[in-house]
Amino acid sequence: MSGLTFVDVCSGAGGLALGLEQAGFEPRLLLDDDELAVTTLRTNRSQWNVLHGDLLDFDPAEHPVSYDVDLLAAGLPRVKSSATVGRADSHLEERLLEATVYLVHAIRPRAVLIENVPGLAHHNEYQHFRDFARAELSHLGYEFSWFVMNAVDFGVPQNRKQGVLVAVERQMAERFRPPSPTAQAPATVGGTLGSSMAVRGWQDAARWAAQADQPAPTLVGGSKNRGGADLGPTGAKRKWATMGVNAHTVADMVPGPDFVWDPELGRDNMVKITVEQAALLQGFPASWEIAGRKTARYRQVGHATPPPVGEALGRAIAEALEGHTAISTAG
Repeated sequence: MSGLTFVDVCSGAGGLALGLEQAGFEPRLLLDDDELAVTTLRTNRSQWNVLHGDLLDFDPAEHPVSYDVDLLAAGLPRVKSSATVGRADSHLEERLLEATVYLVHAIRPRAVLIENVPGLAHHNEYQHFRDFARAELSHLGYEFSWFVMNAVDFGVPQNRKQGVLVAVERQMAERFRPPSPTAQAPATVGGTLGSSMAVRGWQDAARWAAQADQPAPTLVGGSKNRGGADLGPTGAKRKWATMGVNAHTVADMVPGPDFVWDPELGRDNMVKITVEQAALLQGFPASWEIAGRKTARYRQVGHATPPPVGEALGRAIAEALEGHTAISTAG
């Protein structure tokens, strides 16, 4: 264990926090405004200090345990999309980004980690936030790195690009390097889910897994104001269809022994992914329990930072803060 500490806001299902724990960090406080996400966190890590509250209302003075930490981490909800324009939540992402930066003023961590959509690092749409973050944090003594990571490069069976901001106190900043890929070859959907597809006796699980020989497209959690669970937008659904998966819904259970898998007959003869399987595609351990009903559970999974990405970031940040490589506690 490195002995480093962190506060995690917008913790969701705990993917980023779990990854940081695997990198040797100890959480002082986790914050989320969703009651089911809080239940998920408390169910899986009863020893964690989990607070049910809104980041926009969070006052660290009321929670002094959040002071004097090494890292402030935020895996903020991915709510930005063309479908959200004009809706009440269309500016939520920007407000949470800014609230996280303002929180740095209050708790003064040694490093800051913000993860969101890939455009955060380079898209013109986020130039205002990048300018805001630099103006607010540079004079506090932090130096910045903006970069994009793809979860598939870190052993996650999913092409999931994430925009990342890491800010480190100036005297240690030159030691920070963005994580280098750890996966020598991409993990695949079939390789990850093949055994779970067979647990109810489905005889075609191995044949299906052989066809699902590529990483998944990005899982999308969607907004609370949105309808039922599915695996993503139209392009993603087409990609899933090439793997014989019906991505228009999420299954309650894996196929039984009588299921006929024949994608040429249409959606009804394609397999569907369960919430538990979606969590595996995000890099969660099979033991991680997600609270709530199906759509709410899938939303938590879809919004999560894959734990292996969180671990890679945690190890890179620990190396900058301590000057040596963090020892992984995963296993």
